[in-house]
Amino acid sequence: MTTAAARTLARRVWRWVWASTTETRAPDDRQGRAGFLECGTRLEPPVIPEVYTDPHPVAHHIAGQAVLAGPLAPVHNPATGQVARWVHQAEGPQIVQAVAAAVAAQRPWGEMPVAQRARVLQRFLHLAQGAGRELAQRIGSEQGKTLDDALGEVRRALEFVEFACAAPALLGGRYSAQAATGLDHWTQPQPLGVTVGVTASSCPFMLPLWMAPLALVCGNSFILKPSPLAPSAALWIAEALREAGLPPGVFQVLQGGAETVNGLICHPEVAALSFVGRSSVARSLYARGAELGKRVQALGSAKNHLVVLPDADLDAACEALVGAAFGSAGQRCMAVSVALLVGHTADALIPRLMDRARNLRVGPGWQEGVELGPLSSAEAMARVERLIGCGAEDGARLLVDGRGLRVRGHEGGFFVGATLIDEVQPWMRIYQEEVFGPVLLCLRVPDLEAAQALIAAHPLAQAAVLYTRSGAAARRFVQQVPVGAVGINVPLPQPLAWMGFGGWKGSLYGEPAAYGPEAFHFYTRQKAVLQRWEPAPAGAAFVFPGAR
Repeated sequence: MTTAAARTLARRVWRWVWASTTETRAPDDRQGRAGFLECGTRLEPPVIPEVYTDPHPVAHHIAGQAVLAGPLAPVHNPATGQVARWVHQAEGPQIVQAVAAAVAAQRPWGEMPVAQRARVLQRFLHLAQGAGRELAQRIGSEQGKTLDDALGEVRRALEFVEFACAAPALLGGRYSAQAATGLDHWTQPQPLGVTVGVTASSCPFMLPLWMAPLALVCGNSFILKPSPLAPSAALWIAEALREAGLPPGVFQVLQGGAETVNGLICHPEVAALSFVGRSSVARSLYARGAELGKRVQALGSAKNHLVVLPDADLDAACEALVGAAFGSAGQRCMAVSVALLVGHTADALIPRLMDRARNLRVGPGWQEGVELGPLSSAEAMARVERLIGCGAEDGARLLVDGRGLRVRGHEGGFFVGATLIDEVQPWMRIYQEEVFGPVLLCLRVPDLEAAQALIAAHPLAQAAVLYTRSGAAARRFVQQVPVGAVGINVPLPQPLAWMGFGGWKGSLYGEPAAYGPEAFHFYTRQKAVLQRWEPAPAGAAFVFPGAR
């Protein structure tokens, strides 16, 4: 399919109302507040629509068809706070219908050669590569991301599809010829059946593609329950997979909330569930899945630390902290939310961080030059501002306070400015909890050992980063820090598609990796086969066969 055809597909799925506006940033009238552009400074006119509207509610995708059923919930544009469209919420009848379709479709799909399943994903990959900008536009308008950030999400998401396309070479068992006299022995992976994915709003295109391509290429059917805050990217995936030749019922989308998730995990035909979201929900789903005999992989919250040693390149460390803490408005599981500043580095770094935080360009993500967009919902904004307030009440020092930020022309948007907090103590609530917003906490520590002790003591263990010029310090950090991913002079150590990813401790419940080679094990079950064709020994065998 040509790039033009891919774009036509995207336009069929989405309807846009284009707006042409210019924005100014309001003057900052409170000392210490996250700065706007100077009063009267204009950003470039938007190159993406400000508000997308569609008279049709966001549907489910069941058995290859759009299904409009269930109560409606609003979908807001985070930059304006306005209801942009409505999304249906799946109830019992839709869950039963979708699971029945998944069961019926899975067996013939699972019996198809793995190379044929991979070819469907290859065609999907081609469609998505030709529709990157349309995908980024929709992601930004529902989730609030800047255009560059959304384009980056699309590019990274497609790497997971590329990895899944390699399944013919990677998906296999082990074989031992003549394991015993006349006995051949091997294992072979087989599909689980009906699998489910539940994703957060932080990456509405990438998170489904962590899961679905691997589940599908392993021969399973897959039901996606996306976040109701950003539901439309899931429908694009469903439509593009249908266009790529995926049989109806193999991939489906059920819109909804917690009730929909509960209905899916409790359904007796659902074999496995993969989840990305808060640790409290991850822990609950893991416990429920274990009770019901389901296979569960539940990725939860994070509190990622970045340690800066005195020998580090401080310019690079400053920019790393700004990008990792405030990029995506802090709404990603790999965001750095804690800076552990060793020795005198705090005196050199904090003034630079204050200047950068005050001068980040805040505004709607569709405007060129914007560096910090809105949070995904009014509830998220309220929670982040509440935690900032808790930090101040507990005695932390607010160097840059992003609360109460208003973007001119978008006063109803869910904006929180970049926030920098110093003199944070480990017992404070704002340190213990995941903030999931553009908030960077600064803690001063005497040495690397003290920094590692703080990281080790935290209940969340997704990732940790060290900035240094010392190979010895870096090696010690890699070996000793108890987290799932480590970056050395790399601010966002998100493992690549073929390496696997998952946190430790309270950041992950259940199976250990969301993608990579381990995902082939999650989405299959191993069958052991022992085969003998030579005449069996005379008489009954009362012992296990051995390697003789």
